Order: sequence, then C-alpha cells, then structure tokens
Amino acid sequence: MESGPIILAYIGIGLMIGLAGIGSAFGVSMGGNASIGALKKNDEAFGNYMVLSALPGTQGLYGFMGYFILSGYLTAGITWATAASIFGAGLALGAVGLLSGIRQGQVCANGIAAIGSGHNVFGNTLILAVFPELYAIVAFAATFLIAGTLPL
Repeated sequence: MESGPIILAYIGIGLMIGLAGIGSAFGVSMGGNASIGALKKNDEAFGNYMVLSALPGTQGLYGFMGYFILSGYLTAGITWATAASIFGAGLALGAVGLLSGIRQGQVCANGIAAIGSGHNVFGNTLILAVFPELYAIVAFAATFLIAGTLPL
C-alpha cells in the first residue's frame, strides 16, 4: 500500500479548510474592528454591524463543507488521480476562500464605517458584499462537481 496519494489528498483537504478559515478569520476581524469604531459614533446600529461582521465567516464554512463532500474518497486505496483531484479542489477552494473572505471583510468594514457615520448603506453594503461571496460559492460548487467525477 502506497501512502503518497493519501498524503497528497490530505494536504489538499488541509489547504481547503485552513486557507478558507484564515480568509474568514481575517474578514470577520476586519468587520469586528470596524464595528468597534462605528459603535463609538452610532451604537444603535449594532445589529447591522453584527450581520456585516459575520458575513465573511461563510468562506470558512465552505471549506469545511468541502471536506464532507470529499471525505468519502479518503481511503487507504486512493489512486494518484483521485488524490490529485482532491488536492486541486482543496487548493482552489482554499485559495478562493482566503482571498474572497479578506476582500469581503474589507467591503463589509467600509459599509460598517459608513453606517457609523450616519449613512443608510446597510442594504447596499450587503449587495456589494455578495460579489466576493459569489466566487467562494463558485469554488465550492466546483469542489462538488469534482467530487461527482471521482470513482468510489
């Protein structure tokens, strides 16, 4: 039994969960930091701040859900082709989750700052924050599609 393929697959899983989680951690931290500053100016909008701060957390969830989609293929007899597919899916979802989580956090932080300054931009910020989210969803969908092509 060769251990190389399973190691490659688990590296892909680790990248998927780790990078997407890091992106979410950065994104929600940006939103949280902006919320603390905005609360000083407008403490009545805490609900809006909380929603916008939490939004970048979804990228980490996509990485975690990707693990569940691919976990059935992580067996001792995994082939190099399957392992490479899992590695590629993991790298793609992880990288997209990392970048989209950070960039979504920046969009949300700017919206939070604007709301704190008295501007009514909560809905507009939600709409604009969906754009980076879309790419994380596409990467998650690609992971799902890749899993559908793998032999059991």
